Amino acid sequence: MARLNQAKLDRIPASRYAFPNEHKEPLNDASHVRNAVARFNQVQGVTDSERDAAWKRIRSAAKKYGVDVEEKSWRDLSHGGKGRRAHHG
Repeated sequence: MARLNQAKLDRIPASRYAFPNEHKEPLNDASHVRNAVARFNQVQGVTDSERDAAWKRIRSAAKKYGVDVEEKSWRDLSHGGKGRRAHHG
């Protein structure tokens, strides 16, 4: 995964984050999409509604970047994102 410095993060539009209000989990390439899935349950201070919207953005980005995400809902993720099934396919 390419590291994003603060200048690069500042150029990513809020709409390209899984959690845009918090600027958490950028979705700008396949590596970041996989990372967003893995870290999904670690994001704190968000509502279930925000999680639903974030999951929709993640699934859309996954499709765009060719990342297979088998879980249909974030509720299907095991605790802490362990056991996730996001891979490049």
